[in-house]
Amino acid sequence: MFKPIFCLMGPTASGKTDMACELFEQLPLEIVSVDSVMLYRELNIGSAKPNVAFLARFPHHLINLIDPPEHYSAAQFCEAAHTLCQAIFARGRYPLLVGGTMMYFKALQQGLAELPEADATLRQEILAQAKAHGWDYLHAELMKVDPLTASRVHSHDKQRIQRALEVYRLTKQPLSEIHKQQRSESSHLFINFSLIPENRSWLHERIAIRFQHMLDEGLVAEVDALQKKWTLTAESPSMRCVGYRQVLAYLQGEYGYADMCAKGAAATRQLAKRQLTWLRHWPDMQSFHAEDRASTQSILAIMRRILDNS
Repeated sequence: MFKPIFCLMGPTASGKTDMACELFEQLPLEIVSVDSVMLYRELNIGSAKPNVAFLARFPHHLINLIDPPEHYSAAQFCEAAHTLCQAIFARGRYPLLVGGTMMYFKALQQGLAELPEADATLRQEILAQAKAHGWDYLHAELMKVDPLTASRVHSHDKQRIQRALEVYRLTKQPLSEIHKQQRSESSHLFINFSLIPENRSWLHERIAIRFQHMLDEGLVAEVDALQKKWTLTAESPSMRCVGYRQVLAYLQGEYGYADMCAKGAAATRQLAKRQLTWLRHWPDMQSFHAEDRASTQSILAIMRRILDNS
């Protein structure tokens, strides 16, 4: 019989961490972060990373793994997560994967597509087009050839636009179609829960409050220190993350403080929208209202039934 791996997904600011901690206190679980920003050391405020005292009480795996200039792929995440889940099972406990990096969840559960290797010449052609016409132009081109991928990629996400167009031009297939052809090699039983806001304005208010809290806690100073220590640029993987990208642009004089605040909150809302798009099409998903405190007890009851029979 397969052992269950519990997955708690949801848009940013939907209350995933709080719920995970409540579940952790009730069941023999270990929390595994599925968050591409918390992976970075020193990206603390803008990632809403739990502090040291919180982590002492509620340990999280797969955070603080890499330095800000480094890149971490979905394949690396899958390898680390598979190894970690086996270790958790060996300790007589069960993994609770929590986060909003949907690409990591998808790669872990459905496998990684076999994609063509990077083509340096083609990448230079795409960069030249971006310089001549702008990334919005290339995002519009991606929308024509691969609307599903384009809907999940922000028009300023240069790396993912470039890669999606590169794959299409090399294979003549949309990246989304290639992903559909992939097969999971996992023998695990994934139990998927999602927190979906019944009222979108509830989530938007939480996003605005949280981003302002990050600024009050010193997000600008954090990004300034990171930039000075590591000589980071807008192309650095960590600085492409929502919130960090807008603060870095502000520090580089691209716009003023008020615009930075507005752009940061807007970018976070767009991130949440993309996450919800993923979740609405996720197979075998059990969804619960994020606003409803009773959702925790409902999920807890389901998990207990599964563990009693595992």
